[in-house]
Amino acid sequence: MTLHRPPDARVHRQPGDGWVECACGNQHWGLNGAAGLLLWRRGAAGTELVLQHRALWSHHGGTWGLPGGALGDGESPVRGAVREAAEEAGVVPASLRVRASRALAHPDWAYTTVLAEATAPFTPHVADPESLEVRWVPLADLESYELLPAFAAALPELRTMLRRLVLVVDAANVVGSRPDRWWADRLGATTRLRDHLAALAGAGLPAGDLNLPGQRWYPEIVLVTEGQARGVETADGVRVVAAQGSGDDAVVATVAEALDGGDGAAHLHVAVATADRELSRRVTALGARTVGPRLVRN
Repeated sequence: MTLHRPPDARVHRQPGDGWVECACGNQHWGLNGAAGLLLWRRGAAGTELVLQHRALWSHHGGTWGLPGGALGDGESPVRGAVREAAEEAGVVPASLRVRASRALAHPDWAYTTVLAEATAPFTPHVADPESLEVRWVPLADLESYELLPAFAAALPELRTMLRRLVLVVDAANVVGSRPDRWWADRLGATTRLRDHLAALAGAGLPAGDLNLPGQRWYPEIVLVTEGQARGVETADGVRVVAAQGSGDDAVVATVAEALDGGDGAAHLHVAVATADRELSRRVTALGARTVGPRLVRN
């Protein structure tokens, strides 16, 4: 969270750098808003976060917070948070997967925390003058660190967001929810749904529509097909499971597999997109939540 007045001699200024006089009565860094990256990993020692020990000359210098900073012109919070973390903390963008985001909105400014999970080993390090130190910090040890006040205030909710979201899509039910002559070409209609879902994986889903905390969640998507749609292939962002028998049974099995392989509900949310009441009852009994076809179609 870079909220400071950086000395020009120390830090290269970029488009978007500057102070905003907010109607809340405070100044905020970032003409286009700001974003930071909360990167976590899980191992034998538990959950760890990449934290930045802030330079003494910075705002709240000497405290620990997240690498981040002002957004560039036209830059999304996700892209900005990852870029800033790479520039400040040596975070490798190819070694992480964005899972969710949380926005703190002021009248004239906003700060977005982008939550991401490390997918490959790497060692964070000080990469510019804004940090005294950057390292993996055990989540269980945070009470012994002097945290940036804004980060400390957000931490209770952020703790609940250190999870993955798996979205299992009942292809037959979702395709059938829109009368667009899908029955004339079930394979083609399901392929179009897969391509739409691939874009959805990158754009994310509103947290409120999922009854989850934060602003947006970026799911791992599993599309379960059956019948004439079995020929649809996996694409980037969407894994396709072809049911060998009942499509409903395959959805239930996919949900059970995800929960068994993801350390259960403590580290994973599973949502199923379907309007089928009996299927909803079965997956809810396993610990999944359900969303209607409209959410994933739109």
